[in-house]
Amino acid sequence: MRIALLGTRGIPARYGGFETFAEELSTRLVLRGHRLTVYCRERHSEPRYRGVSLVYLPTWRHKYFDTIVHTFFSTLHLIFHRADVALYCNAANAIFTWWPRLVGIPVALNVDGLERKRKKWNKLARTWYLISEWLATFCPNVVVTDARKIAEYYLDRYRKTSEFIPYGAEVGPLESDQAPVRLGLERRGYFLYVSRMEPENNALLVRQEFERVATSRKLALIGDAPYAQEYIERVRDTTDPRVLMPGAIYGHEYHELLSHCFAYVHATEVGGTHPALIEAMGRGALVLFLNTPENAEVAGDAGIPFEAGELSAKLEQVLVMSDEERAEWGRRAADRVARLYSWDAVTDQYESLLLKLMG
Repeated sequence: MRIALLGTRGIPARYGGFETFAEELSTRLVLRGHRLTVYCRERHSEPRYRGVSLVYLPTWRHKYFDTIVHTFFSTLHLIFHRADVALYCNAANAIFTWWPRLVGIPVALNVDGLERKRKKWNKLARTWYLISEWLATFCPNVVVTDARKIAEYYLDRYRKTSEFIPYGAEVGPLESDQAPVRLGLERRGYFLYVSRMEPENNALLVRQEFERVATSRKLALIGDAPYAQEYIERVRDTTDPRVLMPGAIYGHEYHELLSHCFAYVHATEVGGTHPALIEAMGRGALVLFLNTPENAEVAGDAGIPFEAGELSAKLEQVLVMSDEERAEWGRRAADRVARLYSWDAVTDQYESLLLKLMG
């Protein structure tokens, strides 16, 4: 089966959740004998990556046009370089999903979360996302949602059923600790936050709440964002020597940080299934999460919820836990990911869906 994956920044993953999803899914499908093409904005040194063909096409480096301009060119390329089936990512790209269908290429669209609720978008962008939600109900052959709450939203608002396929993660901590050592962090001695540094992900809230806590432990805020420099400067505006902001970290080092943190803080408030939350749980971290329906769906009873104004109290609660109690939270988190969010199980579901689309 020839499969095209469109709508992400490309692989290797160097940005966010969709890119990690694209890498994990495409490389696994290659191992199962399928031919994968991933359309990329960020250039890799080779035309192939772990068996996946990489196609680089131009875009407009602009906050509001980067995604849709690149997907426009990717769709044109797909039409003239046919695949058997196409998988699009991001609801904003819904308008392009009917074009391949005109030439007989079936299409699935992973809509992600409710992007129009993100604070970074202006009124026009939020309107586009709202229109795209509606377009997603009939332009592709199939809509994929990665959180049951998002599936419920599309069913309640648009009477549109979707294929629920969650995000995935690896299970078990890494033994290596080069990234923590490089950053001056002790094993099991630091709080960790990982996300794109955008307002709805609440890095500023996490930093401010942490600074209210009397502890010698450090807080590592990991992440960046291409169009949020003003907000990032606000997050960086601190004299607290316990707070580290080294920027974005990917790959093996990122998973080392998850594996050896004292506790992981997840504070995103918009979206579906957040990859960093599942990945932290899979590595056996004690997880504190902002209490949204989507985050609670993922964490279940294997994480500690907090409301916006009570994070500092929850951090203090974790600080007085015994090592055994914290370890038990981590075991529960890893067990939950192994049961519900295995990458192999996710790949099974996508493979079955794409084969079904081919008929």
